Amino acid sequence: MEREAWMEKAVQLALENVLQSRGGPFGAIVVKEGRIVGAGSNEVTTKNDPTAHAEVQAIREACRQLGTFQLSDCELYTSCEPCPMCLGAIYWARPKAVYFACTKQDAAKIGFDDQFIYEQIGIPYEERTIPFIQLQPESFRKPFEAWAQSPSKVEY
Repeated sequence: MEREAWMEKAVQLALENVLQSRGGPFGAIVVKEGRIVGAGSNEVTTKNDPTAHAEVQAIREACRQLGTFQLSDCELYTSCEPCPMCLGAIYWARPKAVYFACTKQDAAKIGFDDQFIYEQIGIPYEERTIPFIQLQPESFRKPFEAWAQSPSKVEY
């Protein structure tokens, strides 16, 4: 199947999501070797889950289907340029390519503006809209030390 056809499937997921009142106008699919291994649409409001974005949903399903946490031999097709959260998930999943249709500017025009998140990342913790406050109990490094010593760790 051609890339345009895969993108059309992602766009159709987004459209169906809106028409069926399941959430925002976003859809995504993960493709491996010519077949869809994961699909998702935005279900933030229906699942009451702020992480239920189309890309995250598709990545989760693909990882379950393939039994892996890395999608390095897969491609992601999404109806819109990923937000910062989805961008992070995509980089952790490591697909070989990401294809998108609408831009983040297109999304901002209809009320999905995530520019403030990009801006917050560069602001010192204590000056962010939501303050980030570091607390370090006596044992705060123990989980990292245990990981460094663990013979069963799986690096990623």
